[in-house]
Amino acid sequence: MNNDDTLSFDLKGIQECQQNRYPQLFVDSIVDVIPGVSARGFKNFTYNEWFFPSHFADDPNVPGHIQIECLVQTFIMTFLCMDLYRGMKTNFVSINNAYFKRKIIPGERLEIRATLDSFKRGIAKGSAESFVGEEIACSADFLITLPDVLENFKPKKK
Repeated sequence: MNNDDTLSFDLKGIQECQQNRYPQLFVDSIVDVIPGVSARGFKNFTYNEWFFPSHFADDPNVPGHIQIECLVQTFIMTFLCMDLYRGMKTNFVSINNAYFKRKIIPGERLEIRATLDSFKRGIAKGSAESFVGEEIACSADFLITLPDVLENFKPKKK
């Protein structure tokens, strides 16, 4: 896809948009971003990752919670790339329909495709799925808030 109407972000650009940092930053690049619509991200897994030696020593693979973080960190770039929301804090509200279809092992590259279904009053709803090659690895639906935006819509105390 990557044409003149899409955005791309390297690690520095990702960190300008979202607050995740090592060791909790789980995407290496974000490409083909259509702000307010979709994003595509990549994570290259090497045996050097801090979790592989303990998960598991005889059969290293990516833990489920890290797979979910890869998905959501790509998903939040669908709106955090917009100037108005760049760098804002995000909070999980819900993770639904999470499915793990295949094991991800050292040396594999994960491609994540995220879609923003709606974004209103600081509440983002959408989904993401990941692939190793053409084989689906994981998918989930998300409800994420931007607390600083959401605060503007809460009723004021009298």
